[in-house]
Amino acid sequence: MTEPMRISIVLVDDHPVVRDGLRGMLESAGDLAVVGEASDGPAAVELVARTDPDVVLMDLRMPGGSGVDAITELTRRRIRGHVLVLTTYDTDRDIMAALEAGATGYLLKDARREELFAGVRATARGESVLSPSVATRVVSRVRADTTELSDREGEVLRLVARGRSNREIARTLFVSEATVKTHLTHVYEKLGVGDRAAAVAVAYERRLLGD
Repeated sequence: MTEPMRISIVLVDDHPVVRDGLRGMLESAGDLAVVGEASDGPAAVELVARTDPDVVLMDLRMPGGSGVDAITELTRRRIRGHVLVLTTYDTDRDIMAALEAGATGYLLKDARREELFAGVRATARGESVLSPSVATRVVSRVRADTTELSDREGEVLRLVARGRSNREIARTLFVSEATVKTHLTHVYEKLGVGDRAAAVAVAYERRLLGD
């Protein structure tokens, strides 16, 4: 009887003990096979070129070269396999950088054994895989990036950025202070902030106030 095809995996992590643990765990599944290990990004790129794995299980922050840089290079080379990030870092910056570089999925190292197995199998099929907390962050980030302020909300926020009080803004725009407060409430909700200073900071970061 012909044995089923096993999913080939390259492990990329700068900690040998982590790689050893992952190898033992993954190969206990029966249909998963580790075909190589690398301790940094550049070594991973060369190893993947030699072994042509189905899945690259990639950490992000490594002394010898970052995972994001490696993912970017693997994407540029149009490798056959797919990259699944496995890391302890769950900041918006890390998540979006990895996904934008070309990672197919993003799991955290506190994932359960079966969740990791399922994630590797799904990644091998080219399916997106995200830890629940990561998925929540991605959705929130996408919503934030696609949120637009109305013209009036933008006017109010620009005046806030100039240090104007609600009363001064109301006089400038010929509206009531209550209307100004309503506009600011909507601005806070759209930008995900709770006060004037944070709203201005986020607006500048997203270039909502112009140059």
